Amino acid sequence: MAILYALVARGNVVLAEHSAAATNAGAVARQVLERLPDGGADSHVSYTQDRYVFHAKRTDGITALCMADDAAGRRIPFAFLEDIHGRFVKTYGRTALTALAYAMNDEFSRVLSQQMDYYSNDPNADRINRMRGEISQVRSVMIDNIDKVLERGDRLELLVDKTANMQGNTVRFKRQARRFRNTVWWRNVKLTAALILLLLVIIYVVLVFVCHGFTLPTCIRGEGCKLWCNCDAFIVKIQFEDVNLA
Repeated sequence: MAILYALVARGNVVLAEHSAAATNAGAVARQVLERLPDGGADSHVSYTQDRYVFHAKRTDGITALCMADDAAGRRIPFAFLEDIHGRFVKTYGRTALTALAYAMNDEFSRVLSQQMDYYSNDPNADRINRMRGEISQVRSVMIDNIDKVLERGDRLELLVDKTANMQGNTVRFKRQARRFRNTVWWRNVKLTAALILLLLVIIYVVLVFVCHGFTLPTCIRGEGCKLWCNCDAFIVKIQFEDVNLA
């Protein structure tokens, strides 16, 4: 299972959480909450511990956090956090700003469990959120190393601080969309050409049977005779009219 633990908190106050495995993720998650940047600015951060990564998204004072296997990458966990944050804010609104610890746990822990299972096991989760992840990729990403955090106390080692340019991501997304439209257009052109060619082949096959041969001899001779007879009749008519005039 890719996502093993998740919580929703206001500051350091945990409002709801769920764990899919018996781990110490809850204790480590609280340390991560304490290390999140102070202030009202939104943030998206990731911290590593052994083969697990803690991802956190803080928006408007509400933090959604999860622990995932490092093989899960970043796109699926952050799509999960975006989904959870939206569901939580839509359900509880401003009530969450004054709620006591675990006030929403009985109800929202079930939502955490369901969405953890969906984003961990359903193959559609990544396809649905791939383009969304390209657009909403975080402005700043911090990855902290918390290897041996239990033995060394609260120390978290900052590994990487990356800054992503949202405008560049948007341009890349538009280019991908343009290439996709061009691919679909060329596919339609090829399909139309193939249908026209097939129609011509069908017409030729019908003519082969009707005209008794691949060179269409019956149809060609009949049409030539018809044209010759029409020409003779026209010439005779003209000569007859000339005689009458004379």
